[in-house]
Amino acid sequence: MAADIGDHVRFWWAPNASTERLLCKVDKHDRSLAIYRPDIYETITRKISSLSRELRALSLDIHSHPELMFQEKYAHDVLTSFMEKHGWEVEKHYHLDTAWAATFSHGNGGRVIGINSEMDALPGVGHACGHNLIAIAGVAIALAVKAALIEHDIPGQIILLGTPAEEGGQGKVILLEKGAYKGMDACLMRVNAPCLCHPAPGPEHSASLSSSLALQRISVEYRGHSAHAALSPWQGKNALDAAVAAYTNVSLLRQQVKPSHRIHGVFEGKDWAANIIPDNAKMLWYVRAPTVAEVKEVDPRVRACFQASGLATGCSVEVFGMEPPVHELRQNKALAETFARVFISKSGPVDYEWGISSASTDFGNITYALPSIHPGFSIPTEPNGGNHTPAFTSAAATLEAHQACLEICKALALTGIRVIEDDEFYAEVKYLSPTDALRAELAHNR
Repeated sequence: MAADIGDHVRFWWAPNASTERLLCKVDKHDRSLAIYRPDIYETITRKISSLSRELRALSLDIHSHPELMFQEKYAHDVLTSFMEKHGWEVEKHYHLDTAWAATFSHGNGGRVIGINSEMDALPGVGHACGHNLIAIAGVAIALAVKAALIEHDIPGQIILLGTPAEEGGQGKVILLEKGAYKGMDACLMRVNAPCLCHPAPGPEHSASLSSSLALQRISVEYRGHSAHAALSPWQGKNALDAAVAAYTNVSLLRQQVKPSHRIHGVFEGKDWAANIIPDNAKMLWYVRAPTVAEVKEVDPRVRACFQASGLATGCSVEVFGMEPPVHELRQNKALAETFARVFISKSGPVDYEWGISSASTDFGNITYALPSIHPGFSIPTEPNGGNHTPAFTSAAATLEAHQACLEICKALALTGIRVIEDDEFYAEVKYLSPTDALRAELAHNR
């Protein structure tokens, strides 16, 4: 469903659309814009077009075999087999059981670009975040850059990482700590930078260069004492009541935090029954904000809600943060401007608010560590069918989503080539890369 907003771009349906949000900054499609090395772009376009049918089959194969975080064994095998078939040096089970790396080098020397392919699905709804598309995007970009290096005799190296567990497991953070991104000049996803791209609702046929929210996961466990719920409830300490009270406390807190912040959680329990006072309850909470610093400000207020309900019910409470926090995205300005110019010239508009601006990704930590880019791309969905819904699972398998995915791959591939070939541009990329202070902050949070 598209919404026509007059002089502004047309929008596919997106959640919580408002006039203010629809009228966000959008750089419109402009075919008159000159781009870097149009001859190389033509090489990239030919290669991706020639691979479209294979990539579509690979995407649908992964989509029909959804696997949860750290369990992406089928995706690991089909993706590594695909890259081996195309002549890449592949290292399976790279640092993690379901991670992998595919490497290609041409000539002597040259810079190194990193590319990411996500693979994991979500419980109950499968590929409702479109990771089947992200998986083939990494493959398409890598193969297109390879073709350009060979045809135009440009020395350089490509590293394509298969990165598991984006949905809750922080797979890229683990890989970063284990050295998987060492030696990259930049990352395209996330090239000497990494790259990644991500599907979401948004302006029709568009890309997005938004940021994302930082995230801290918090686990809470209450322990009480069981009793007969009718015969002698006074003998019990109700852990479920503690969890319900904590949920209510957080709901009250939400009124006093900024609209840009997000706090949300779920209950878990073991052996619960209606006629037994529950002696256990667990909760998993996410605290999100536009920056890690803001997450750290809200975090103790959320934890106080958990402690208070333990005191009120007489239950013991254990609260702890899970893993280091996920950082917000920091799009490298030089990479983003080159990508935007190519996309606007060849494919469609670019906006700066849609994409995954109100979600989170473990790629945010990569953007703190080395120059990176993570654009979003819009795909058509039905009303109330955004990311993490069954409707988005269906949308991620459509031909329109596949075509949108390949369009963004072309612009990312040319951005990667420019990192490898253009010395002045790479100097600018490095100048605009994370500072030593940001690197120190990342290291402190590990």
